[in-house]
Amino acid sequence: MKRIATPFLIATGCLAGFPASTTVAAEEELSPVVVSATRLRSVSDLDAPASISTVHLDADNNLMQSNVTELLAGIPGVTALDRQNYAQDTQLSIRGFGSRSTFGVRGLRLYADGIPASMPDGQGQLSHFSVLGADSMQVMRGPFSALHGNSSGGVVQIWSRAGTPEPSARLRGTWGSNDTSTLSGQALGTTGPLDYNLAASRFETDGYRDHAAARRDSANLRLGVDLGPDQSLTLVANFVDIPEAQDPLGVTPDAWRADPRGTADVATQFNTRKSVEQLQGGAVYEHRFNAHTVRAMVYTGNREVTQYLSIPPGTQRATQTHAGGVVDLDGSYEGADLRWSYLGSLAGRALEITFGTNLDRQNQLRRGYENFLGPVDNTCSGATTCGVRGALRRDETNRIRNFDQYAQGYLHFSDRWSAMAGVRHSEVRFRNIDRYVSGTNGDDSGTRKFSDTTLVGGVVFRPTSEWRIYASLGDGFETPTFNEISYRSDGGSGLALGLQGARSRNYELGTKWRPGAGLEVDAALFRADTDNELLVARNSGGRSSFRNADGRTRRQGFETSLLARLPQGLSLEGSYTLLDAEFLSDNAICSGTPCTTPNVTVPAGSRIPGVARHQGTLALRWSPGPWQAGLEFEARGDMVVNDIDAFRAPGFGLWHAEIGRNWDLGGSSLRTFARVENLLDKTYVGSIIVNEGNSRFFEAGPERTAMIGLQWNWR
Repeated sequence: MKRIATPFLIATGCLAGFPASTTVAAEEELSPVVVSATRLRSVSDLDAPASISTVHLDADNNLMQSNVTELLAGIPGVTALDRQNYAQDTQLSIRGFGSRSTFGVRGLRLYADGIPASMPDGQGQLSHFSVLGADSMQVMRGPFSALHGNSSGGVVQIWSRAGTPEPSARLRGTWGSNDTSTLSGQALGTTGPLDYNLAASRFETDGYRDHAAARRDSANLRLGVDLGPDQSLTLVANFVDIPEAQDPLGVTPDAWRADPRGTADVATQFNTRKSVEQLQGGAVYEHRFNAHTVRAMVYTGNREVTQYLSIPPGTQRATQTHAGGVVDLDGSYEGADLRWSYLGSLAGRALEITFGTNLDRQNQLRRGYENFLGPVDNTCSGATTCGVRGALRRDETNRIRNFDQYAQGYLHFSDRWSAMAGVRHSEVRFRNIDRYVSGTNGDDSGTRKFSDTTLVGGVVFRPTSEWRIYASLGDGFETPTFNEISYRSDGGSGLALGLQGARSRNYELGTKWRPGAGLEVDAALFRADTDNELLVARNSGGRSSFRNADGRTRRQGFETSLLARLPQGLSLEGSYTLLDAEFLSDNAICSGTPCTTPNVTVPAGSRIPGVARHQGTLALRWSPGPWQAGLEFEARGDMVVNDIDAFRAPGFGLWHAEIGRNWDLGGSSLRTFARVENLLDKTYVGSIIVNEGNSRFFEAGPERTAMIGLQWNWR
C-alpha cells in the first residue's frame, strides 16, 4: 500500500507552535453557521416541508470527540451504532435505510463541508469527519432527501467552524477505559483576507473486545477567503490514517452470552485487520449578482484500503474464480457541482429557484490476494502461514460515474401557505476492466448503467407564527454498490449485471412548534415503499451475492423530539422513534454457508433486519455558572439479525452521566471533565452484522466505562 506523507505530524507541529499571545474568543461570541440541507437560502429549516435536525457543537462539552456516533445520538429516526470495531466504519441508518450494510455506510448521502463523502454508487465513509473542528451537524430525513441523488434515504452533513476574528487555540486530551485516549488540538483565527480552522487529533485504543486495538490520526483544514462583499471562496482539506486496525469480527449469540468481550478464533488465526488512508481536498466558490447566485464546487481525493479477511485457504483454492482473502483497493475520485439560484418574487410573493448539475467519478484499482503462504492447510499450522499476503487472485479496475441534473423551487404563495418542489435526473454507470485472466477465469470486463428521474413536492401551512404543519411525497432511487454488484448469484465470475436499482415512494406528514421560551417540538409520520430491494441469493466462498426482492418492502413509523430550556440552567432533551420495517411479499433467500441456491422462504410480514422497532433518548442537563452536569438515558428495542429472523439482538436501556467545569486562569482557561457510560454495567449487543453467513451476528457493546479529560484554551 502506498503511503501518503502524514499531515497529522505537520498539523500537530503547527498547533504546538501557535503563538502564545493569541486570544480565545468566548463560546457565546461564535455565531454558528447554519446551512440548510434543502439547498435553498431563503427557506429556514422551520419552513421546509421536511424533517431536519441540526446539532450545534460546543467546544465546552464532556465527550471524547472521537466518533460521529457521539453527535448523532438523540436525533429521531437515526440509528448510529458504535461497533467498538475501528476496522469497520460506523453503522448508520435513517428510518431503516442503510440498515442492511455490513460495513461502511450505504443508502445515505454524506457531506463534509459541502464535499461528498459518498461515492457515485452510494457507498460512503464517516471516518474522515472531523468532530473536533466541526461547528454543526445536520440530518435530513424524508422525501426531500432524494434530491441529493442516488442512495439518498437520508442526508448527513457536517460543517466546520469558520475562523474567528481574534485568533484562538485549544489543546484537548482524554483518557479512559480499555486504554483509550485522544490527543487533539485546534487553531482558529483570521489573518488578512483568510480565516482558518485547523484541527488535528490522534485516537488510540486497545479495544473493549479481544483483538480490537486501533489507532486513527486525522487532520482537517478549512480556509475561508474574503473576495469582497459579493464573493466567497472556501477551501477544505482533510486526511485520515488508520493503520492496521484489528478486526474482532462478530460472534455467534451463544459465544456472546458466554463471553461478551471475546472474538471468533479465526480473527486471531488470520490476524484480521484493515488499514485505511485517505487524503482529499475541495473548493466552493460563490458569486452573488443582485438576486442571482452562482455556486461552483470541485473536489478530488484518494483512498487506499487493505483488508485481511478470515477466509480459509482451502476455500480460496477450490476454484480459479475465487478473489482471495486479502482485499487491496486504491481509489481516486473527483467531482464537481455547478448551480444557479434566483431569489426574488412572483406576483408579489417570495420565490426562490435553483438549477444545477453535478458529475462524480471514481476509479478504483481492485486487487485480491490469498491470505496465506505455503501449502493449503485450513488450520494454519505447520508450513502454512496465515494472515499474510499471498498469490494474486484478482486484478481489475472499477470505474463508477454519475451525471445528474436537478432543479428546486420554493414559493410562499399566500400568507399561510408555501410550497417546495424539485426534480432530479440521475445516471450512474459502472464499468469493470478485468486484467486477471487465467485458465477457467475468463475476461470479466463489463458495464452496467442505471438511470432514474425522481420528483419531490411538499406544502407547509402556518396556523400561527410559531407553528408549522407540512406534508410531502416523492420518489427515491438506489443502485447496488460496486461491492454488491461484484459477485454473481450463479457463482460465475464477473459482475452481477442483472441487478436492478431499487425505487421507493416516500410520504411524510409532520409538524414543528416553536412557541418561544426555549421550547422546540417536532413530530412526523412517515412511510416508504421500496421495489427491488436487495436480498442474499448466495453465500459461498466467504462472499455474499445478491438478487432483487420479489414485491415490496415497507418502512413506516412515527418520530418526535423535544427540547426544553428550563429555569436555573436546566434543559431537557428527548426523542422517540417507532419504526416498522417489513417485507410485503414472500421471498426465497440463501441462509447459512455454504449456500449456492435460495434455501429458505421469508414470509410476507417478516421484519427487515438491522432495524429496531422502538428507540429513544432522554437527557437532563444542568449548567450552573462554570459547572456542567448531565444524566442521559438511551433505549433500543430488539433487532432482527437476518432475513429469516433466526436470532434477535435483545433490546436494552443504558444510563450515562457526565460532569465538567471551566476554570478561568486569566490569560487562558482550563476545562476539566469526566463521563461514565453504561452506569449500571449492563451487558448488551451494541451492533449487529446483518445476514452474516457464519451466524457471527453480534458485536458486543462495552461494559461500564469511564473517561476523564482536560482542555486548555489560551490566548
